[in-house]
Amino acid sequence: MTFFAHRQNKPRPPRVAPPRTAPPRIVALLLAFAGTSAMAAQALTVVSWGGAYGRASKAAVMDPFAAATGIEVRIDDYNGGLSQIRAQVETGQVSWDVVDFEIPDLVRGCNEGLLEEIDVDTLPPGTDGSPAQDDYVPGTVTDCGASQLFYSTVYAYNRESYEDTVPTTIEDFFDLEKFPGRRGMRRTPHVNLEFALIADGVPIDAVYATLDTAEGIDRAFAKLDTIKEEVVWWEAGAQPPQMLADKEIAMTTAYNGRIFNAQVGEKQPFVVVWDGQVLDSAGFAIVAGTPHLEAALRFVRYAAEPATQARVSQYIAYSPARRSAGPLVSTHLASGVKMEPHMPTSPQNLGRTLQNDWEWWGDHADELHERFSVWLAR
Repeated sequence: MTFFAHRQNKPRPPRVAPPRTAPPRIVALLLAFAGTSAMAAQALTVVSWGGAYGRASKAAVMDPFAAATGIEVRIDDYNGGLSQIRAQVETGQVSWDVVDFEIPDLVRGCNEGLLEEIDVDTLPPGTDGSPAQDDYVPGTVTDCGASQLFYSTVYAYNRESYEDTVPTTIEDFFDLEKFPGRRGMRRTPHVNLEFALIADGVPIDAVYATLDTAEGIDRAFAKLDTIKEEVVWWEAGAQPPQMLADKEIAMTTAYNGRIFNAQVGEKQPFVVVWDGQVLDSAGFAIVAGTPHLEAALRFVRYAAEPATQARVSQYIAYSPARRSAGPLVSTHLASGVKMEPHMPTSPQNLGRTLQNDWEWWGDHADELHERFSVWLAR
């Protein structure tokens, strides 16, 4: 698997510490079950994103794990963020054991002490026996877990909305004169600010350096101002495909896998525009204080297996985060469609690709969410 990671030019000290000895609680539990093939039946609550991705995770990770271990997996859905996890940890009433995080939230939660630390060296090796640390794509390992997969926020349009000239660039998304119609965007500053700057002419490798300045943030919001009156805001990943199908909007930002499943599974006439895509990753982490830590660790290790990561790609167009899992990706299980052309990390889709800088968002998320909320209310 090959992709180009465009990072900001401005050097900064890393927020995530280098690998270190696993916390005593983790080590003790790993030793406790390292030599056993099964454990007493118990229930584990795993929280993910619902919709097409939730179904893919259930089929590729959660159900096989339950079958292999005898541990019941109870699945809950959420729309991201840390508020619910923070409330559970602070009150000592932890009811979620494992959560599927966007990496910026995983890092923030780790820094706040909301998540258990996991040494990457305790995760399964690559298919060739190489240590997990070497098998993960750079930038996908944190103190509290590693990425499970890559996904992209792209934009897509309904082919029936445009007959002759069709949008092909991120600039076209912001061009209401050439491509009239309402737009869908996620109700968050994350990705929207990046899209706005790319569409306003900022080079990919200068996006985060530009956002590091007050003028750059003003510039991003000014660009968003140009389409604000035509935006329909979405919060759950299942909404953009439905809004496109209903022709409530002409084009929308969306997770690439959600659009793929609508194309293949529902035969929707949607087209993905890869230009300007923001490449991101997500991974499982364990909520601090879970009463089911041993089972949670088994789940995280199972999800980290290269074969498990590749199996997710049989259900949805998301790329594995481990190098040795890439060659295991083949076709979509239900349709037989070859997955490589639909993967966000496939060479033909990379073009102008921005890799999300979760370190930058870890530094600035709170202030920009506040500013974004004020901007929305104006």
